[in-house]
Amino acid sequence: MNVIDNSKIQENDIDLGLLLSVLAGAKDSPLIFYYDDQPVRPGYHITEVKAGQFSGLDCGANPEAWTEIFIQLWDIEEGDRTHMPAGKFYSIIRKVTEHVQLDGSAKLTFEVSDGVQPMQLYCAAAPVLRAGAVHVELSPRPASCKPRDRWLAEESSKTAACCGPAAAKSGCCAGPHGL
Repeated sequence: MNVIDNSKIQENDIDLGLLLSVLAGAKDSPLIFYYDDQPVRPGYHITEVKAGQFSGLDCGANPEAWTEIFIQLWDIEEGDRTHMPAGKFYSIIRKVTEHVQLDGSAKLTFEVSDGVQPMQLYCAAAPVLRAGAVHVELSPRPASCKPRDRWLAEESSKTAACCGPAAAKSGCCAGPHGL
């Protein structure tokens, strides 16, 4: 089995370390998550934080292993509460580390439900400090074919190497008609 490799996180995924580093610098700012094109309600709760080490075999028979952290958000309206300050979220995660080992480089997955609809899985984009609040865009975590994804990444890097700014003058991108 491969050793745990958290370096394969996708572009639209962040790890726990990145999220916490941004929150540490904006502790008094409201933390607002967005999913399905809407912000979470101001009364949202963190109902669970889980850490797991996974090993598996993808559809190309490639073994792999990774760590993942799941943060469950309960998207509810509760009284006259405002969005949770970034510092409170940060403190909750730090409290969890007293009982559960959390790897800062682990893939971060959000489980979100309003308590009525089934929980859905989301990945998070890099947090953005805007208008006095920390905004984190969540997008649905899709299924994928990892061997295909690796092949596409290799093809993309070949194209970038050939057609990057330095290579453009070399003629490899010129084709039969030139640039």
